[in-house]
Amino acid sequence: MWELRHRGGCPGPVGAVAPPPREGEAAGGDHETESTSDKETDIDDRYGDLDSRTDSDIPEIPPSSDRTPEILKKALSGLSSRWKNWWIRGILTLTMISLFFLIIYMGSFMLMLLVLGIQVKCFHEIITIGYRVYRSYDLPWFRTLSWYFLLCVNYFFYGETVADYFATFVQREEQLQFLIRYHRFISFALYLAGFCMFVLSLVKKHYRLQFYMFAWTHVTLLITVTQSHLVIQNLFEGMIWFLVPISSVICNDITAYLFGFFFGRTPLIKLSPKKTWEGFIGGFFSTVIFGFIETISLYPFQIHSIALSTFASLIGPFGGFFASGFKRAFKIKDFANTIPGHGGIMDRFDCQYLMATFVHVYITSFIRGPNPSKVLQQLLVLQPEQQLNIYKTLKTHLIEKGILQPTLKV
Repeated sequence: MWELRHRGGCPGPVGAVAPPPREGEAAGGDHETESTSDKETDIDDRYGDLDSRTDSDIPEIPPSSDRTPEILKKALSGLSSRWKNWWIRGILTLTMISLFFLIIYMGSFMLMLLVLGIQVKCFHEIITIGYRVYRSYDLPWFRTLSWYFLLCVNYFFYGETVADYFATFVQREEQLQFLIRYHRFISFALYLAGFCMFVLSLVKKHYRLQFYMFAWTHVTLLITVTQSHLVIQNLFEGMIWFLVPISSVICNDITAYLFGFFFGRTPLIKLSPKKTWEGFIGGFFSTVIFGFIETISLYPFQIHSIALSTFASLIGPFGGFFASGFKRAFKIKDFANTIPGHGGIMDRFDCQYLMATFVHVYITSFIRGPNPSKVLQQLLVLQPEQQLNIYKTLKTHLIEKGILQPTLKV
């Protein structure tokens, strides 16, 4: 019974008689077919056991090397590991905040480049984890296709942004007009090329694993590229919709860490043992107060700031818990060792991505109204007859509303 089930067969009823061989079919042919089927089943059993793997079967990733500058190591050599890590995190945090202010001073374009750079680094960190975990399988074209799909998705999203916010500039350039007009078709064609390359790269013994990694790449794109696009969309709505959410998450990270470090006693969640209720509650009140004070002279935006800071301190940390669960699943402490004391770039931006989605939804639901400039842009690309019909309809509507006076015919 076990043998039949193992081979994918199904036992027939007791006493059933096997049907006679078809005319012209030799007995040896059955044996050869069965032997071939057994070989294929053995291959599937050998390479298809990934579905039944448990967390303990995931290969361990070697720990990242310590990239703390030597000058800091020497200066803090006399401290315990707990306080040494506290000082390293504090110094690097102040350094990153200072650099962030410098980039803000340099303008919106540099902020867009910063978001793009962070996106690429986060994508690289997550894809590298997948590659290391399954490195023994030597999957064909995995990393090449992953980066190709990243290129395609960025081309699509940034093209949409250019079409929405730089239409006036695009209308002056004929080549750009062609690219914008057929932007979605070009984007789809590029993705389709990668899709076909993936199908052609499939190897029989790696089918399941290759589809797992195909899904891995697309989920990574969803987490990094889509959220980064929303960050840039928020930036185009106004610098304040970019700065307040990001500063709220930064404030919550810092204050929650400080409250947890000095007063933390009660564990908050098993996924992240170092997180405490004291840190979570202290971070919440500190962030809301910070959001209120930060925009105290910007009423009525102050109301929105309190809503944003509340989300950043109550729901935003769940982005970090999600990342903690992900790292525990693959037995790693950090996504990378890019920033000493902090881990990888993704370790610092796991909450920011969730916050960016909320801000975008918040703006579209409660803030943004019809955009006259976009309506005008669409009108300008219509045919003259269509523009004239819209003009007559709009004129009639305004006269009926009493906004325009009807013209007298002589």
